[in-house]
Amino acid sequence: MSLIFDGKKTKVQQLAEYIQDAIATNELKVGEKLPSINHLSRQFSVSRDTVFKSLSDLRARGMIDAIHGKNYYVASHTKNILLLLDEYSPFKEALHHLLVSRLPKSYKIDLWFHQYNEHLFNNIVHDSIGRYNKYLVMNYDNEKFADVLMKIDKKKLLLLDFGKFDKNGYSYVCQDFDKGLYDALLSIKKDLGKYKKLIFVHNKYHKHPQSSKTAFSDFCLDHKLEFGILDEISERTVIQKDYFYLVIKQEDVVKIVKQGRKDRLKPGKNYGLLAYNENPFYEVIESGISSIGIDWDEMGRIAADFVLDEQVVQVYLPTVIKKRESF
Repeated sequence: MSLIFDGKKTKVQQLAEYIQDAIATNELKVGEKLPSINHLSRQFSVSRDTVFKSLSDLRARGMIDAIHGKNYYVASHTKNILLLLDEYSPFKEALHHLLVSRLPKSYKIDLWFHQYNEHLFNNIVHDSIGRYNKYLVMNYDNEKFADVLMKIDKKKLLLLDFGKFDKNGYSYVCQDFDKGLYDALLSIKKDLGKYKKLIFVHNKYHKHPQSSKTAFSDFCLDHKLEFGILDEISERTVIQKDYFYLVIKQEDVVKIVKQGRKDRLKPGKNYGLLAYNENPFYEVIESGISSIGIDWDEMGRIAADFVLDEQVVQVYLPTVIKKRESF
């Protein structure tokens, strides 16, 4: 292994990560003495203070210890975890934070986002092979299992979120974007029956599975509810009184509220509004915006248990509705 410093993190952080990786790959074994501060300072052309701070950080996390405050040695075996998600959002951040809080400090989590880009996804996974103890991965497609994932030991891979494909014995904690949506809507059927029409705002280019449109349509047809599917909310969209809006994109939630205000319409009073995936600001805008989705904290807890217990996990999380005053 070699260390080339860059500007993304401090030299203290990068040196600490370099030593941690050496421990994870058994280049430095438990009980083995580390090179002296002077040696590391000369080897990496950094100050003794930089080396001391890096070693102090590793010592605080229990990965190394010191004899008489001078000679450092490897105290425990660190483990590297790859967390590969699709794109940033508040609930993905919550997932990451929960993992960090539940795993011991000797576990190092590398967080990456593939942005639904197949080429980027393949490159990240390919370059990670053999470097991590566990792989927590959101596939880039809900319908297709990425071939590159077959290169990872099944025991080390946990599939997150997407999973409408043959998971072929892999561990997973996913959500069902079809039946889950249907069942969640069924739980508020009485409320939905009060509206003239149900509108699903779901852009045809959005990565949220398009099959959820079929689940929504089936629910409305089965229960004789008027419905429509709208690609997006524009400045010309008129928010209709006594309509119910189920919305995928957070931007469209904001647009609906703003457009409704033009005609003095309020969610929960004049029309219904239900947003996909919880967001902290849904608690504070208007009188509260209801949300639908899975429990991302629960996904984080299950993922942490997979990392720690090394047992097969095969779970579909239920889609639930957090009801506020917006319908």
